[in-house]
Amino acid sequence: MTDPAVPIRTRRKRQARGEERMREIVRAAAVVFAERGPEAATTNAIAAEAGISPGSLYQFFSSKADIARALSEHYAAELSGVRQTIMDVGQGTSIEASIDAVVGPLVAFSLAHPGFKALFARSDLPADMRDAVAPVQQAMHQTVATLIARFMTERESADVDRIATVAIQIVRGMMPLITEAPDPATRDALTAELRTALAGYLTRA
Repeated sequence: MTDPAVPIRTRRKRQARGEERMREIVRAAAVVFAERGPEAATTNAIAAEAGISPGSLYQFFSSKADIARALSEHYAAELSGVRQTIMDVGQGTSIEASIDAVVGPLVAFSLAHPGFKALFARSDLPADMRDAVAPVQQAMHQTVATLIARFMTERESADVDRIATVAIQIVRGMMPLITEAPDPATRDALTAELRTALAGYLTRA
């Protein structure tokens, strides 16, 4: 309950400081998840990366899963530009062009946001972490399913949903190899292999 004795300006400053602290914790979580993976990451490590005490962290987040959800929601929002680029692909676009519309922006996003790979590329997380990262995974699934439906107009929605699930699993399997490639040439070669694998699957699906 808001204390009416505290001036509005003071309350707003406190709220702004609290929101900035939450953003700092989420940024720190991205670093720790990228370095250790979601399972090995701990709230103590996230607090240390953020430069605060674990007690301070728990003032804003109740658990590691709670932080992962906030980070997942952040990435889902950040992906809006990528999703728009993908959605700009027109009806009747070839499979190859549709794959390019997904793979290029997604690789670029993964390279720019190392913590994203830790949340997106794993499908075998514990139940609480799976629920926590659902926002970003659902956003990607919906985007890919919508795109697949554009060049598989004769398929039922259940088929499109299944095909999208498998396509995303292929991307998940390759993404760590691509983002961890030792040099740009190797990264480009692996990205080309990913496009080939997706084209082969989607052509036969």
